[in-house]
Amino acid sequence: MAKIKVASAWLDCCSGCHMSFLDLDEALIDLAGAIELTATPITDIKEFSPVDLGIIEGAVSNEHDEKVAKDLRANCKILMVWGDCACFGGIVSMRNLFSTEEVLRRYYIETESTKDGKVPSSEDIPPLTKVRPINEVVKVDCYVPGCPPSPKAIHYALTELLEGRIPIVPSEIMRFD
Repeated sequence: MAKIKVASAWLDCCSGCHMSFLDLDEALIDLAGAIELTATPITDIKEFSPVDLGIIEGAVSNEHDEKVAKDLRANCKILMVWGDCACFGGIVSMRNLFSTEEVLRRYYIETESTKDGKVPSSEDIPPLTKVRPINEVVKVDCYVPGCPPSPKAIHYALTELLEGRIPIVPSEIMRFD
């Protein structure tokens, strides 16, 4: 049987969801026989090509994130989102309570450890936008919530997809033991 092609991206987040994926430990060996990772932060391939499954962790918080989400959605048959940031906006959406100027001033100038700070300015830095969960930008087929989701929840979701089912993660496995 052909392997399922998988691409993933992390947007505005801590990368804890991909770390939970790596925490599958020996279960990764079984998954490696069934999936082929293409463009992911793990493989460091930057361009998306057509895949069976796209996975996004993190929220959309700038134009670049929105472009990445749209590009991955356009290149995958099924889009799964991992973690509270991707599912709901998560911790990063707390930024929505403040103006962009307040956030940048606090982050680059007012932190206790900053000396002579200044807000960076460059054409390469995308301007911040309101933080949004992925489903406010593109269609999402499957949600794996958690901050981060447990390896057990990620494994369940992936194995359900490999069996041809869109997973609905049971609440009893959406927490760390």
